Amino acid sequence: MKNRFKGTKGTVIILILVCLVISYYYYLSNKTNGSKNEEDIKANSVQEILLSNYETTYPPTPKEVVKEFLQISKVLHNESLTDEEITAVGLKIRELYDDEFVANKSETDYITDLKSEIATFRSNDYAITNYYASSSTDVVYGVVNGYECAKLYGTFNIRAGGKSQILQDVFLLRKDSKGHWKIYGWQPVEASDE
Repeated sequence: MKNRFKGTKGTVIILILVCLVISYYYYLSNKTNGSKNEEDIKANSVQEILLSNYETTYPPTPKEVVKEFLQISKVLHNESLTDEEITAVGLKIRELYDDEFVANKSETDYITDLKSEIATFRSNDYAITNYYASSSTDVVYGVVNGYECAKLYGTFNIRAGGKSQILQDVFLLRKDSKGHWKIYGWQPVEASDE
C-alpha cells in the first residue's frame, strides 16, 4: 500500500487541515462567547451593585456617593433588566438616600415610579453613554438646620437616536448620624436655585 502523505506535499496538506480545524474551533468559540458576553456584563453589573455592602463600605465622600448613584442609574436605564432585578437594584439605590427623603415615598410607589421612568426612557430610545460627578474641589459644603450638607453636580451624557445631549442635576447631600453622606434630593440644573 502506497502512503499518500509522504514528502512535502503531504506535510502541507496536513498543516492546512490542522489550520482549518483550529480556525473553525476559534470561530465557534467566539460566536458563542459574543452572546454570552452581553449577558455576563449585565449579570456582573447587577451582581456588583447587589453585592455592595453599604454598612461596611459606604462611599466616603459626596462625590463618590453621587458617582455611585449615577453608575447604578446607568445600569437601571441601559440594561434589559427583569422586574425583579429593577426592584432589587432600585431598593439598593435607596440605601444612598437620606432617611427623610426616603420617607417621602413608600417603597411600592418608589418602585412603580422607577419602572415607569425606565419604560419612558427606553420608549424614547435613550441610552446613557457616560456620566460624571463634579470634581472634589467643586463640592460646596455648608451647614443647614444643624446638618452638614454638600452640593454638587451630576451629569449624564444621553444618546437619543443619533443625537447626544447632556443632562445635569444638582444634588444636595446631608451627613447622617453615622457620618455617611446621603442624597437628600436633586433637581435639574435649569430649575435649581443657584
